[in-house]
Amino acid sequence: MADQSKAHLTGLSQALGRIPSGLYILTAYFGDRSTGLLASWVQQAGFDPPMLTMAVQRDRFIADWIRASGRFTLNQLATGSKALIRHFSRGFEPDSPAFEGIPLRHDAKGGPVLAAALAFLDVELVAQLVEGDHQIFLGRIGAGNVLHPDAEPFVHVRSNGFHY
Repeated sequence: MADQSKAHLTGLSQALGRIPSGLYILTAYFGDRSTGLLASWVQQAGFDPPMLTMAVQRDRFIADWIRASGRFTLNQLATGSKALIRHFSRGFEPDSPAFEGIPLRHDAKGGPVLAAALAFLDVELVAQLVEGDHQIFLGRIGAGNVLHPDAEPFVHVRSNGFHY
């Protein structure tokens, strides 16, 4: 019986892992500090007004910064962004210099814009849902731009739907 249960979880894990997503660097300001985090669970959620949803692990301090400021910025990564993925996937402490050595633009109110990003979206927090191990933010997109129009978006597919 245990083998059947394990096979079911393996099938579920593989099915969940096949849901494609982009890769983004989520950035936020908190007073005079700023930080960034690798994010993948992002989805457009409306046309008028333009909105999106984004999931962040519950224990990430950036979620507190987003709630406090009511804003965040999503930097969409292009294919070939492995160095940015490595840099931001390790995570940062609240007072760590998350953007050391990373060229930035200051085109958004929610957080820094990575100069190497394919595009960015500046987002105002509208609502949130805290459930399970992640919290979901619903945001209204106030501004955005494509920085590198010839770049291709990074599409991410996981092999295991229960792990990043």
